[in-house]
Amino acid sequence: MKGDEFDPKGLILEAYRIDGITKSECRTIFLDWALSIPIEADQKSMLQVLLDRHGADGHPMSEVLNEGLASISAPKRRGGWRSRNRTQTDLN
Repeated sequence: MKGDEFDPKGLILEAYRIDGITKSECRTIFLDWALSIPIEADQKSMLQVLLDRHGADGHPMSEVLNEGLASISAPKRRGGWRSRNRTQTDLN
C-alpha cells in the first residue's frame, strides 16, 4: 500500500510534491482520490486530516481541498416519483 487510510494511493501527497502543478491538475487528482476512498468513509474528516497534514498556503491542492471541504453536504434527492405530491388514491 502506497498511502494510508486518508490517502490510499498517495495521490494528495504526490500533488504537493509536484513543482508548478496547476489547479486544474489538482482537481483531476482530487477526483481520482475521491473515487479511491470507500463510499462509507467520512470524507469531511479525511479532507481535514489531509489539509492539516499537507496544507500549504497558496498551493493549488490546498485550494481544491478547501473547496471540497466547503461543498460537502448531505445528499439530496432531486426528483423521481417519490418527490412528487400524490393523493391518497395514488397510494392505493
